[in-house]
Amino acid sequence: MTTLAARRAEVRRDTKETRIRVALDLDGSGAAKLATGIGFFDHMLEQIARHGLVDLEVEAAGDLHIDGHHTVEDVGITLGMALAQAAGDKRGIARYGHAYVPLDEALARVVVDLSGRPGLHMRAAFTSAAIGGLDTQLVHEFFQGFANHALLTLHIDSLHGSNAHHQCESIFKAFARALRMALAPDARSAGVIPSTKGAL
Repeated sequence: MTTLAARRAEVRRDTKETRIRVALDLDGSGAAKLATGIGFFDHMLEQIARHGLVDLEVEAAGDLHIDGHHTVEDVGITLGMALAQAAGDKRGIARYGHAYVPLDEALARVVVDLSGRPGLHMRAAFTSAAIGGLDTQLVHEFFQGFANHALLTLHIDSLHGSNAHHQCESIFKAFARALRMALAPDARSAGVIPSTKGAL
């Protein structure tokens, strides 16, 4: 069992397409050390660390000569695995989190349930096919891989926005804030798994 005093994990995932290492501290200060080979993706991962107040290290070597798909998806998978390990049995946490985050004209809403059941519902009509070196289709792939392996339910809605950079960044910031809320210790349920089933 992972306690709230030591919610850390390090996961390595090697395939023929990518080699990924993720180190995660759920009770960090927002520090990030990121190297995926996709600059804008690093910028989005930094939002997770900073606004989620987690310490995050990501090293990714992927087949970027093909495209960014495998790298982005596999980082999502590996980060999800790390979160599942670091959160342990989820005893004494809030379990649910939500956030609305604006960035200029863009507004995103993210709701998360650390349910033990993987699920993603995402609505985001990006106004551009790419932002920097990131194909905007891969934002969904990142969150799908993450939700599947973190074993959580995730609802993501880009409510409006005309600038794709703003749309994407508001999503990642809202995700970070919602996750931070869900993972926060709940003093009133200390030592209790937040489920009538007794397991998540």
